[in-house]
Amino acid sequence: MEDVETLIVGGGPAGLAMSFALSQRGLAHLVLERGRVGEHWRTRRWDSLHLVAPNWHLQLPGMPYDGDDPDGFLGRDAVVAYIERYAATIHAPLRSGVAVRAVEQAGEQFHVHSDAGMFRAHQLVIATGAYTTPRLPACSADLAPVIAQLHAADYRAPAQLAPGGVLVVGSGESGCQIAEELRRDGRTVVLAVGRAGWLPRRYRGRDSVAWLTVLGAFAQTVATLPGGDPRNVPPGPQFTGRDGGRDLNLHTLARDGVQLAGHLEGFTGAQAHFAADLHARIAEGDAGAASFCAAVDAYIDQHAIDAPAAAAPRYDQALAATRAPLALDLGAAGITTVLWATGYRPRYDWVRLPVFAADGYPLHTRGVTDVPGLYFLGLEWQHTAQSHVFQGLG
Repeated sequence: MEDVETLIVGGGPAGLAMSFALSQRGLAHLVLERGRVGEHWRTRRWDSLHLVAPNWHLQLPGMPYDGDDPDGFLGRDAVVAYIERYAATIHAPLRSGVAVRAVEQAGEQFHVHSDAGMFRAHQLVIATGAYTTPRLPACSADLAPVIAQLHAADYRAPAQLAPGGVLVVGSGESGCQIAEELRRDGRTVVLAVGRAGWLPRRYRGRDSVAWLTVLGAFAQTVATLPGGDPRNVPPGPQFTGRDGGRDLNLHTLARDGVQLAGHLEGFTGAQAHFAADLHARIAEGDAGAASFCAAVDAYIDQHAIDAPAAAAPRYDQALAATRAPLALDLGAAGITTVLWATGYRPRYDWVRLPVFAADGYPLHTRGVTDVPGLYFLGLEWQHTAQSHVFQGLG
């Protein structure tokens, strides 16, 4: 058994940020990573993925982005390289290829069972990230076996899929970006929409992420959410960083030939059933974009900022192009694959400690649990809207 003062489980951005903070304070610790540094960025992201926030938001503590394209959008492999360079720069005491199988409490310490043997830790930080386990709706079990199923976590490129059309379920960042890529590949694509809205990529001379920052959107705390519960927050806005960053929303997808449908209600064999809420979702997204632009206008006026004049972007392609089907025979439509862009859920069944709600979500206050010495880092809305991203982990 190896004794460790503080053990960090997870060698991604969150675990490395914690390692930097501990090193700055001269506190002994060890980081265990089941794969390689930044493993999820390597194996849970598709080939063409780019950051959806500009490069300047890469702000891991001690190593902010120092490249020559702060307003650009790094691709997946370049993000992995940034994480690798960060781990080397901060000299993180990292052991890769060590999977943790179980965590138990032993008096005032923790016994951590891993592929490399047992560790005894006085303090334990769980930093395995917010996106560990793909979330699949229950109706996935009702889909006819003749139709292939794939979660966005396992998608890499169009050539990976069987020939034929694709039903993409979920219209957040991942769903819209993948739907666009598949359509550009010449495939028939149907997109079952969700609750995500959209924002213009740029407005009044700045990227919208920059405006969201000064407007305080990322500083919003979990306490301001209804019931203080982050689990029912709609997904982030539809964005893309491809091609230098540009607008991506239901309208641009409809313009490019993606067929839109309401949210997926379920399957009867190879028959998909959709809710009659597509036009309402489109209207909600458009209203959110208009509200954002109005807030930027007001901020510019209030602070007398010299910003170019611009009209709020207006689109009508989604309303004009869609037939909003309520049912679709996937076989007759040539759909051979259902791609689930339905998000993730945390998985902590290996942490055998009484710190979870009935749904398995950690019970904590700003990452601090009721078990002395046990902490979480990198959760969505751990404290603010940016707690789980590069800009906010520090």
